[in-house]
Amino acid sequence: MRIGKILLLTLLLIGFNACKETKEEPKETVQIEAPAPDPMEFGFHLNDYVVVKDTVRNGDSFGKILEKNNIGYGTVFNIVEQTKDTFDISRITAGKPYTLLCTKDDSLQRPECFIYQPNSIDYVVIKFKDSINAYTESKPVKIVEKETSGVITSSLSGAIDEAGLSQKLVGEMSDIYAWTIDFFRLQKGDQYKLIYTEKYINDTTFVGIEKIKAAYFKHNDEPFYAFEFETDSVKQIVDYYDENAKNLRRAFLKAPLIFKNIRITSRYNLRRRIKLYGNRIRAHKGTDFAAPRGTPIISTANGVVVESARRGGNGNYVKVKHNSTYTTQYLHMKKRKVKVGDFVKQGDVIGWVGMTGNTSGPHVCYRFWKNGKQVDPFKQKLPDADPIDATLKASYLEHIKPLKTQIDGIEEVPLPPQDIIEQAPITAIN
Repeated sequence: MRIGKILLLTLLLIGFNACKETKEEPKETVQIEAPAPDPMEFGFHLNDYVVVKDTVRNGDSFGKILEKNNIGYGTVFNIVEQTKDTFDISRITAGKPYTLLCTKDDSLQRPECFIYQPNSIDYVVIKFKDSINAYTESKPVKIVEKETSGVITSSLSGAIDEAGLSQKLVGEMSDIYAWTIDFFRLQKGDQYKLIYTEKYINDTTFVGIEKIKAAYFKHNDEPFYAFEFETDSVKQIVDYYDENAKNLRRAFLKAPLIFKNIRITSRYNLRRRIKLYGNRIRAHKGTDFAAPRGTPIISTANGVVVESARRGGNGNYVKVKHNSTYTTQYLHMKKRKVKVGDFVKQGDVIGWVGMTGNTSGPHVCYRFWKNGKQVDPFKQKLPDADPIDATLKASYLEHIKPLKTQIDGIEEVPLPPQDIIEQAPITAIN
């Protein structure tokens, strides 16, 4: 009996150890990396092609780009002919990026698709593998609202730059206030606040300012509000009005140049003395705006071109008749863009800054006639633009309520110490 118990105990122990020895060890976890996502761009699976990315160089053309990538002249001609109603290949310009999608099953890796990007958002696709077709698309853009504020110590562009913001805001602000604030006479300590929107591709790539929704500019301690409002949804007419629904626009811009990198070097002065002529009085019946050569010159109001020529001391010039009362003239152009009889709208480019005629540096001499007499445009009470339609005023005032509350709530940047303000030289924009 004792021997049987010992035998039973021995068998149990053996069985226990056997179970212990055969117990499964925990399996090692093997991590299998998921395949990388197939990259997509311009609506194509890039893994299906040999992708060539490059930039249009000086001297390049659509034909040259394709020919040096093994596409014959005859094929290029057919592509141009069949896509000319969709895209003018002569609009391809140096510095713009393009992409070629080339076949993988051809030792020559011939392109079968050409993609051109005229800007960071839009792109043109020209496909020519089996059949030829072309179309234009745009990348999805995300709109992000931003707020900012600043104080002028030297210039508007300087204040924007110090805040780390896009200089495009300078142009946007100067356009909004071009009729109400003389940006050539900003004061140290002037302040601004903005509500604006920026455009992004893929949530991270900044591609520009979309628009300014509301603005506040304190100039000479006087506040100037501006609110964007669409007055015609069909024609998409948008303008800026103040807190009382008064249009900020005037019939004439204050300057024939966009406010950037420019300054007034000589004002209208009938008793101006010139050292070059023995300090004698020689009337200056224009306003000189200095700017880099090639800066676009814009018409300050709607009108018809009545003169476009090159003559004597005027050099290349354009004259625009706006109505029976007002006429403007723009001198010393590098090149003229318009011809006699052309109708131009306010803000249209009519030429570029140059040094033709009697001039010692690149600038545009802006001359202004009222009832046939040359006058100083800065001393004229120029007509306002059309007011907001009476039927829209109530909806406008309701529209700006939250915007005004929002912009009033933006904290103003504290004024710098008085000694810093006094030391900083004030300039127009730059």
